Amino acid sequence: MKCAILLPVFLCAAIACGGQQQATVAIKVDQVGYLPSAPKIALVSAAAQTFTVKRVADGHVAFEGTLSSPTHDSDTGDTVQAADFSRLRGAGTYYLEITGVGRSWPFAIGDGIFSRPYYLAMRGFYGQRCGIAVDLGPEFPVYTHAACHLHGAFDHSSGKQGPRDNVGGWHDAGDFGRYMPSSAVATATLMWTWDLYKPKLRAISLHIPESGNSTPDLLNETRWNLEWMLKMQDSDGGVWQKQTSAQFPDFIMPESDTAPSLVIGTGSEPFKSTCATADLAAAAALAARVFKPFDPAFAARNLDAARKAWKWAMAHPGVAFKNPAGITTGEYGDSQCGDEMLWAAAELWRTTGEAAYGTYFSGHYAEYLPALDSPAGEGWKDTAPMALWAYAFAGSYDGHIVADIQERTLRAARRVAERTRASAYHVSMATGDYVWGSNGVAANYGMQLLIANQFQPDPAFVEAAADNLHYLLGRNTFSLSWVTQVGAHPYRHPHHRPSEADQNAEPWPGLLSGGPDANRQDKVTRALPTMPPAQMYRDDRDSYSSNEVAINWQAMLVFLLASQVR
Repeated sequence: MKCAILLPVFLCAAIACGGQQQATVAIKVDQVGYLPSAPKIALVSAAAQTFTVKRVADGHVAFEGTLSSPTHDSDTGDTVQAADFSRLRGAGTYYLEITGVGRSWPFAIGDGIFSRPYYLAMRGFYGQRCGIAVDLGPEFPVYTHAACHLHGAFDHSSGKQGPRDNVGGWHDAGDFGRYMPSSAVATATLMWTWDLYKPKLRAISLHIPESGNSTPDLLNETRWNLEWMLKMQDSDGGVWQKQTSAQFPDFIMPESDTAPSLVIGTGSEPFKSTCATADLAAAAALAARVFKPFDPAFAARNLDAARKAWKWAMAHPGVAFKNPAGITTGEYGDSQCGDEMLWAAAELWRTTGEAAYGTYFSGHYAEYLPALDSPAGEGWKDTAPMALWAYAFAGSYDGHIVADIQERTLRAARRVAERTRASAYHVSMATGDYVWGSNGVAANYGMQLLIANQFQPDPAFVEAAADNLHYLLGRNTFSLSWVTQVGAHPYRHPHHRPSEADQNAEPWPGLLSGGPDANRQDKVTRALPTMPPAQMYRDDRDSYSSNEVAINWQAMLVFLLASQVR
């Protein structure tokens, strides 16, 4: 009998499960591990004085140390001590042991340890593909689904009627909808990952159908979603918001969702939305630059789409989206599209160098500088940081503006790095950050720090970014890896329909959970007693506000992991 059938997985770890004593959740480690030259810190939420690090292979003591003084963490309610074993650099697999407390989950030290999690996180996107049969292959047998949602049609809210060939893209989250705002941020984040880390990623095969062609696999996978995004553009340049069924389906496999796949618009003239259109302009302009060395024709198609979308958005400012009557799937509504327009201008300027885009940016950027101070709770909604960073990376149209952006980014990164060092859990999260998708916020902090490091290298930025990854991979109050099938103690019950509906005992691999949500926005978290914000999580498929997967924070996880690949 599986212990997790009866108990949440993080409770199972503290007791005898299936007759074998498990590691204790009182010791928290990154269950993937640590790079040899990087800081190595475990956290302990039980009173103790000393610790040892032992090799898994033979129990040999590799390091001994003294725990730090206890520190109370108000966001979890835990009293925490740190075990610092940074001087241990030998490659191998280890565990931490504390007399009277227990042992940790195993972890590795080595140069290549983050390549596998990166691979699985990118394969998470392949598993989300729509419109094609998916098979994760012999390493994950029976993780398959047949081609799904092969027939699209216009909803009346789109201003058109009849069939629409909109096959493709990624299922956005735990359901089977496809949405322009989150798609734009996810694809852009992956393309930025390529831009910044391509020497390390170029040769990594993801074992996807396109592997072995002339394009690196990170971009091959990104293209799958970009092709669908381009199909969501009308002939006049405007872009429809989403393609979903009218209501969320039950927990079924994708191919069993036979409800009409509808292209959904605003319900009245001009039927497309400004934010969605500007999102496509930005992502397609970025794609035009990134894909040009590998497929000039695809790059040109993206640039043409970006120009048309920009023209439409300039002619139709402020067209907001709300779900039309009869549609209850995710709205991704946003009534403020100025940041999306700024992002489109920045990416078009960076790709084309044409003055009109730079002029628009310079006339609007100042009001969005405060967005650099901290990541937004809904990363898909606030695209101003991407806009500002894209302009700064582009080079000098206006050197004063570039200096403004870089200095604001660096000031914010210094504050975040200081807060991370001061945190008992060595995480960048502030109390108010435990919202729907809080793990995405943690990953976003990591991305912010690494962008700042591009502007001005600082080991403190790199260390704090890694700390946020350690948090996601197990160094948290639950001692839980928030990436499916990564680490010895990962979460197991995501709000993800294929993971629930298939016949596999474990969920689909490589998927990042949304994380603690102090706002208690589903029936599972509402039933919890009042607890500190970082405790408001349950590994339960019905806890969509704390345990759903989503492509936008999945992409930020990939960015963080790519920074650690060696």
